[in-house]
Amino acid sequence: MASILRQAARRSTRAAVQGVHKACVRPFTVSTVRAAQAQQQVAGTWNVTPSDYIGYGLTIPPPASEKPGKDDVQIELSRPFKGHRLEPPSPVAYTNPTELLQYYKVMSYYRRFEIVADTMYKQRLIRGFCHLYDGQEAIVTGMESALKRTDSVITAYRDHCHQISRGDSGESVMSELMGKETGCSRGKGGSMHMYLEKGRFYGGNGIVGAQIPLGAGLAFAHKYKKDGGVAVAAMGDGASNQGQVYEAANMAALWKLPIIFLVENNEYGMGTSTKRASASTQFYTRGDYIPGLWIDGMDVLACKTGFQFARDWCASGKGPIFVEAQTYRYHGHSMSDPGVSYRSREEVTAVREGRDCIDRVKSLLISKGWADAAQLKAIDKEIRIAVDHTVEFAKAAKELDKVEMFTDVYRGQPPPFIRTVDYRNSVSAEQVLKLLEGKEQVGYKKDERAND
Repeated sequence: MASILRQAARRSTRAAVQGVHKACVRPFTVSTVRAAQAQQQVAGTWNVTPSDYIGYGLTIPPPASEKPGKDDVQIELSRPFKGHRLEPPSPVAYTNPTELLQYYKVMSYYRRFEIVADTMYKQRLIRGFCHLYDGQEAIVTGMESALKRTDSVITAYRDHCHQISRGDSGESVMSELMGKETGCSRGKGGSMHMYLEKGRFYGGNGIVGAQIPLGAGLAFAHKYKKDGGVAVAAMGDGASNQGQVYEAANMAALWKLPIIFLVENNEYGMGTSTKRASASTQFYTRGDYIPGLWIDGMDVLACKTGFQFARDWCASGKGPIFVEAQTYRYHGHSMSDPGVSYRSREEVTAVREGRDCIDRVKSLLISKGWADAAQLKAIDKEIRIAVDHTVEFAKAAKELDKVEMFTDVYRGQPPPFIRTVDYRNSVSAEQVLKLLEGKEQVGYKKDERAND
């Protein structure tokens, strides 16, 4: 009799699990439809939609030509490249009015987006960890102008601008920051865990340095498929001391993988200066047996030229390369860090006034007669409107239902029992199925220990 009851219990559990599997494994197009519906709700009041302003082929920089065009002019770079085990490119860059104005628009959009994210965080519309990129915009802008859309990019948790640069919209990223269904990770990843398959962007990774071996895997895939692609694995200066970086670098060198190990050196790993944390602050030499290149990460033209060189190096079959982009972040490490307890306000102000990447482009545009102050001011206003509309879109989007806690957890059949932090609130497969069908509400038992 006992064996018959056990068999019946197993059958009922299997049926419940299969039901949960069908309910949980839903096509991603559901969120796409909801995103379109949410956009329709507020679209009528917009003059310029963020999707139209930032997206494929619009504010993403056009691929830079390998050779100067007829309209290009030569610009002397103020800080020359440095090479390790290679001859660095000449300290000159080529640009034209259209390209440079595009760089101004893109970097200004990124800057405004991050400043508004700061405001939304302080209003508690964005929760959890949040790491901002303002100050470092020249790197991702110059890098994208040199990469192809078939190349792969992976980075750490300072990823908002990387996500947009790979083709996502401002609405999608702002929605993700606010935990809404229309976000690029359906509101479940937040600031640190963004992803864009169509743009070959693989995150958004919260563990320091964990993305580097994954980047080597992306490079291995490019080489295995012989598709001519290159992978970029970006990290901060703090992550450059991680052991897994050198394990990945060793494999990349042995197999001559087409990968750029990018160190975005913003001079501080959390609240610690690179001079205090790193025995060697010449991060472009960290590959030792792997060649390296130093780039002025506060100059978008230097970044474009440097990444063109680095991509050509990898694509030509020479193997990996380390690239250090020297930059500076204006905010603290994250929103919980005021950024002035380990550095002075005067230091931050000096960088803003003397090295800012957007001001550099603005000055060049005006000095060359390619734009005037009124034109750039009009662009700034347009960008403010566009970013404000991403906020309105995200605010209007639907929040996740509580039942979503139990979806997107398992690929395949979930177990018959799901343990939560408080054991008394753990659920069975049968309960999950009822929750997904709307036959049962999500409820919580009070943890009396919280009052102890």
